[in-house]
Amino acid sequence: MEAPLQTEMVELVPNGKHSEGLLPVTTPMAVNQRVEGPRPSCVEGEGFLQKNSSKEPHFTDFVGKTSFGMSVFNLSNAIMGSGILGLAYAMANTGIILFLFLLTAVALLSSYSIHLLLKSSGIVGIRAYEQLGYRAFGTPGKLAAALAITLQNIGAMSSYLYIIKSELPLVIQTFLNLEEQTSDWYMNGNYLVILVSIIVILPLALMRQLGYLGYSSGFSLSCMVFFLIAVIYKKFHVPCPLPLSFANITGNVSLVEVMKEEAQLQAETEATALCTPSYFTLNSQTAYTIPIMAFAFVCHPEVLPIYTELKDPSKRKMQHISNLSIAVMYVMYFLAALFGYLTFYDGVESELLHTYSKVDPFDVLILCVRVAVLTAVTLTVPIVLFPVRRAIQQMLFTNEEFSWVRHVLIAIGLLTCINLLVIFAPNILGIFGVIGATSAPCLIFIFPAIFYFRIIPTENEPAKSTPKILALCFAVLGLLLMTMSLSFIIIDWVSGTGQHGGSH
Repeated sequence: MEAPLQTEMVELVPNGKHSEGLLPVTTPMAVNQRVEGPRPSCVEGEGFLQKNSSKEPHFTDFVGKTSFGMSVFNLSNAIMGSGILGLAYAMANTGIILFLFLLTAVALLSSYSIHLLLKSSGIVGIRAYEQLGYRAFGTPGKLAAALAITLQNIGAMSSYLYIIKSELPLVIQTFLNLEEQTSDWYMNGNYLVILVSIIVILPLALMRQLGYLGYSSGFSLSCMVFFLIAVIYKKFHVPCPLPLSFANITGNVSLVEVMKEEAQLQAETEATALCTPSYFTLNSQTAYTIPIMAFAFVCHPEVLPIYTELKDPSKRKMQHISNLSIAVMYVMYFLAALFGYLTFYDGVESELLHTYSKVDPFDVLILCVRVAVLTAVTLTVPIVLFPVRRAIQQMLFTNEEFSWVRHVLIAIGLLTCINLLVIFAPNILGIFGVIGATSAPCLIFIFPAIFYFRIIPTENEPAKSTPKILALCFAVLGLLLMTMSLSFIIIDWVSGTGQHGGSH
């Protein structure tokens, strides 16, 4: 009975440092032979293995020192993408009740998905997404998982750097109180994105362990909390309806003055309609928001690396970390969407901060919020880069010991490629929209479900057992979301709008 031995092995290794990547995944007995012999008690076994494991080379060479709190910060930061800026627009097109239902469903499904990943990894003693793929489907499974992680996270990093490239010059322009952009180098987004990559992102990406980024992740989350506080504050200070609506969103103050008297009566009658929240909305844009929200909690490539580094890890502890991270982001997402929507109602744009800048382009608070969001986005890039580097190492250097040279070169190579994409091929973001619509459902829904189905032994759970049937239904849901997302992107391309391509 091989499965019970495997399970026992995982319970004995508390820091996740099994010979992941050093031995073929198909030879768990070789690992067990090293542990067995005189069978000590569980506590003795843990102490013995911890002492022994420090002398052995491992693929990741992680020691498992990251605290519960730092792990929550890292996973929350991995979840939190720039998508939070578009959630108020999503609420405007679904209504408050439907939005809350969809957000709750997605949060619960993401938590269930992480449960499937953790249970699969617990059975076989593997804490690498790619190696789970190898155990389930051999080399094709490993390559599919590594490719999906690489494409998904490169797409996310490209979109983050693109935000830096487009937003940072505008922030500097506002700081300097300039009416128009100048030709100075510090107003050039291409130079700025390279500078940010070298000065901020690269040093953080060179950290050997993901756990060290807990402090920067905590600061990144505090920036987004500031963003949330500003959104709530602005709800009570931005008039509704906006005076700009009478000027046809031109900002022409004199035109507003001329039309003010004529529009007074009309405004009073329309204000109630314009400034009344909708609880349930179905329109042409509603369907587009479902895939965007479905991918709001993408953190699955980061779950297993964070699990590997967790101090005194267990499946229960990692599930608690995941649930807490998802819950924190769930509250932040909902409050940001709710108060952003209740500020502008149907006038909210797909990028919330742009809507505020129409009220007052030189608003100091919104300027600070822009800086905070840029900081948060910048500090998310190193977190997202870690699983990509790990996937590349799993694909190309499976049996190699840790090497600083390789570690540094992969990080520099990845950042260089992404910078080149953002600078010379900004339209590539449309292609990454397709990649995101394909890879995100795989990583969140399809892979965890089919890996679980294949890896959990039939002696433990028969193929027709309820958990495995649920897992297959979960995979089918992922396929439906993938089909939905891709069809919407194709419709956009055909119609020439191309505005719904993003995934994170």
